[in-house]
Amino acid sequence: MASRVTSKGQVTIPKRVRDALGIKPGSVVDFDMDANGNIVLVKTGNKRRKSRFESIRGRFRGRMSTDQIMALLRGDD
Repeated sequence: MASRVTSKGQVTIPKRVRDALGIKPGSVVDFDMDANGNIVLVKTGNKRRKSRFESIRGRFRGRMSTDQIMALLRGDD
């Protein structure tokens, strides 16, 4: 399977390889070199760590207006 490298140095991993390794959006992969100089693609299993803001996104279930939330965040009385 061949893939073309873009001007940004990006390569599309063929679907057959993604399926075989279980690579999904957000998966982290590593490139290793074996003793013969061959490059090996390895799925590391570590997903990108979410920021503290991403981890709470969409979880607030209170009944506050946007203005009330902004006042609370600003420390307004």
